[in-house]
Amino acid sequence: MTQSPSAMAVTMWGMSTQPRFPAMSFHISFRSPISRCYASLSESQSQVAVTNGSLAGTDSERHVIRLGLPSKGRMSSDTLELLKDCQLSVKQVNPRQYVAEIPQLSNLEVWFQRPKDIVKKLLSGDLDLGIVGLDTVSEYGQGDEDLMLVHDALEYGDCRLSLAIPQYGIFENINSLKELAQMPRWTEERPLRVATGFTYLGPKFMQENGIKHVFFSTADGALEAAPAMGIADAILDLVSSGTTLRENNLKEIEGGTVLESQAALVASRKSLMQRKGVLETTHEILERLEAHLRATGQFTVVANMRGSSAEEVAERILSQPSLSGLQGPTVSPVFCKRNGKVSADYYAIVICVPKKQLYKSVLQLRAIGGSGVLVSPLTYIFEEETPRWRQLLSKIGM
Repeated sequence: MTQSPSAMAVTMWGMSTQPRFPAMSFHISFRSPISRCYASLSESQSQVAVTNGSLAGTDSERHVIRLGLPSKGRMSSDTLELLKDCQLSVKQVNPRQYVAEIPQLSNLEVWFQRPKDIVKKLLSGDLDLGIVGLDTVSEYGQGDEDLMLVHDALEYGDCRLSLAIPQYGIFENINSLKELAQMPRWTEERPLRVATGFTYLGPKFMQENGIKHVFFSTADGALEAAPAMGIADAILDLVSSGTTLRENNLKEIEGGTVLESQAALVASRKSLMQRKGVLETTHEILERLEAHLRATGQFTVVANMRGSSAEEVAERILSQPSLSGLQGPTVSPVFCKRNGKVSADYYAIVICVPKKQLYKSVLQLRAIGGSGVLVSPLTYIFEEETPRWRQLLSKIGM
């Protein structure tokens, strides 16, 4: 097949299709899938049709709400741990079953699925909510407007989708995407060969960066071995610490990061708007997540301080920037009975302090007269209303 000078090829399973990149033509044939860091290759993308305001291609009569969770690996265990910390423990009668429940959330089923299938089933209407990595949402959601990011930073599953090249040979002095693109050796006849499992994000990234002569392929086994075996010039894969790359004589390059990823709570727009109870359940899950994540790494500090008035004590505390707390200190009188009379010679102060500033804050409290300092970790911080909830309502037009 003859390609135009701007053609970019993606090799995968033995079938041909055309991805949605209007500025370039692509030849795509599929070979073997790869799975890495919560993401895996999908040979098809489920689609959802809406007919007369109802969900098509799924059970529109379904009344139970469905939440998809990763079924295996570190992502699964970290997700279950987070939900437990939010008092939303998942209960399984049998660990081999794919369906479970969260007793605190009525009319909700938990379905354990592969990450890519969570995204596909959100799009098909078979799931209403899901927790999955942003890389998986981006790769298999492909910008579909029905996928709503309810919370995009659950603070685990951190990794990045990054382009990596060998540290040796012709790439020894190549340290940026710009330098890689300007190498004269890449032509239509001899394109840059990139091994990856991200067959949507990879070509999209190259197109957006104006790199034309690229051939994408998958490989059996670990991608890091592909350049050393001579079957690829570079790899596009998920990276956490970068140790595996360095141990295989590969390096990331400036400008080569496609996206930063971590776990996210995702919802179907149609489910939020059309299925009874989904919006309310989403609100509760979001509030619990936000309250717990906001409290992570925060400590409550309580101390007694002698003073002439609550205002005078507050003035002393606010003179130290690290003691201001979330909105300011709480100051209340400590009543004592002396010589038959009740008086308030001391005041109790309560502030929230980040873990990294804890010891410094205790020293500052002592310096301005604080004593009997008590420290305890925070579990939840509930705001009047979480900003992410307001954003979600705005996105769905409510």
